[in-house]
Amino acid sequence: MNSSLMLRRFFCFNAPASASASASVSAASSSSKKKPLVFLGSPQVSTTVLDALFNASSAPNSIFEIAAIVTQPPARKGRGKTLTPSLVAQYAIDRGFPSDLIFTPERAGEDTFLCSLRALQPELCITAAYGNILPTKFLNIPPMGTVNIHPSLLPLYRGAAPVQRALQDGVKETGISLAFTVRALDAGPVIVHERVDVDDEIKAPDLLDLLFSQGSKLLIHELPSILDGSARAKAQPQDDSKATLAPKIAPEESWISFDEEASVVHNKVRAFAGWPGTRAKLMLVDGKDGNQNVIELKIITTRVCRHGIIQSNEMDEITFFKGSLVIPCWNSTALEVLEVQLPGKKVVSAAAFWNGLRDKKLKKL
Repeated sequence: MNSSLMLRRFFCFNAPASASASASVSAASSSSKKKPLVFLGSPQVSTTVLDALFNASSAPNSIFEIAAIVTQPPARKGRGKTLTPSLVAQYAIDRGFPSDLIFTPERAGEDTFLCSLRALQPELCITAAYGNILPTKFLNIPPMGTVNIHPSLLPLYRGAAPVQRALQDGVKETGISLAFTVRALDAGPVIVHERVDVDDEIKAPDLLDLLFSQGSKLLIHELPSILDGSARAKAQPQDDSKATLAPKIAPEESWISFDEEASVVHNKVRAFAGWPGTRAKLMLVDGKDGNQNVIELKIITTRVCRHGIIQSNEMDEITFFKGSLVIPCWNSTALEVLEVQLPGKKVVSAAAFWNGLRDKKLKKL
């Protein structure tokens, strides 16, 4: 089956077809007592929210139904560059959701897409890591508004990478917020939020999973008040003066420097885990002839060294201690590296990597 064709079926190819589709959808809506809801999301974490909505909508006393799903267009992936649906689209198809109600516009402001959305007459739209800007023409369609699940304690960390930037900053606490969507970035009134403690070792993918899991429960609990309008009345405006930004991560940010304190490097490693990862260039010195080669190493798992202070005369040499590569960092701190990956190779433990060095020494550049 052609994934692109399957995921790009719209109601509004031309005016007569649009009118026909609108009439049929209106008739279907009038025969149902459940309020139509449209979900927008794209990556794996979005499927957690979609799963919660599917389960809640199928309950006997449910007050809503999922009228459509909006997600990013299929992308070419893998060595064969196969056209692949987003993870949300694939999940919905696997759950038996009608493929003609899965919309994949390049931009959420496309006229054909907006025509299809209006025909569905959604009461509410829910977004969870959709990855597309919603224009005013979109936001004006659902009478109860659009609600976003945002993985931070708004107004903190507004933007594309709230979890990654929070971990990079070494926060001890973050959270999940339900907020109405406005044109300004993540600036809408907050319906409710929930605080979450941040473990020193947790990586971004795991924290994202945790936050969206909590956010799913929060959303299902709040949906009745959102759909009856009472959530709008209780939602609190954000204090823009306290806002912080979480800009999108650029691939070139993946390089790390050991001229920073170990805690700074460790926080970056766990923040950028998954994508884009963190990389370092190290010097490999042959113990026999002294030949030197620069190697590139992906740093997978780390922790801050807590068993001693690196002396000044050891500031370049990387040692091995109790299963970890110990790398000297700024201000007499040290980083323990537990897992690494050479280009084109699999992730291995620090012990396996160290054993492969044989009589070679490792130094930081």
